[in-house]
Amino acid sequence: MRIVIAGGHGKIALLLADLLTRRGDEVVALIRNPDHAADVTAVGAEPAVLDLESAATAHLMDTVKGSDAVVFAAGAGPGSSAERKYTVDRDGSVRLADTAERAGVRRFVQISTMGAGQPPAPGSDDIWAAYIDAKTQAENDLRDRVLDWTILRPGRLVDTAGTGLVTLAAPRVPRGDIPRADVAAVLAELLPATHTAGATLELVSGDTAISRAVAELADGIVSENAAPLAD
Repeated sequence: MRIVIAGGHGKIALLLADLLTRRGDEVVALIRNPDHAADVTAVGAEPAVLDLESAATAHLMDTVKGSDAVVFAAGAGPGSSAERKYTVDRDGSVRLADTAERAGVRRFVQISTMGAGQPPAPGSDDIWAAYIDAKTQAENDLRDRVLDWTILRPGRLVDTAGTGLVTLAAPRVPRGDIPRADVAAVLAELLPATHTAGATLELVSGDTAISRAVAELADGIVSENAAPLAD
């Protein structure tokens, strides 16, 4: 597969690119800062310097066209303003999904967050509320598109070593932590898993091997989110 990853220098994105290239996939990582190119090439991926907020439409289309799948792993990041939660976490996803749709790239996997689709918890600050709202709007945009989309909502991200054991289900799982390495491993399994098209999945650490967790997602659970698109 040829896979384009937006937010290609993020921690999850680099881990995912390493997994994908090791299994023989071709990975193009979208990065804003050319200084990050060496980190991308170190995991076997091809860096493409492209800012989703400002890149020319033709440039983005040329990068996405001919791919088999797209992963939205971009985010404004810690310390960013409420405004950038919308311009990156929402608008970046919308723009990438629109490009994939027009380019005929059907498979689209979006990294969202646990808590999306619900009001922010009472007492949340304005930045967190904007983040949850931006992710919710990005999810809603994706659900209306003619794409084989899957939305993945991980729990609280940690940098401990991956265990390979998770709880993955739709529409909800109990809140918990999840190593970024395990999120990347789940994404790698989801990309070719066509039975997850139309699913909104939540992910935390658990006791089920990742390959089994993806394989065992029941058709009935998936269809509660949206019916998979016809070929």
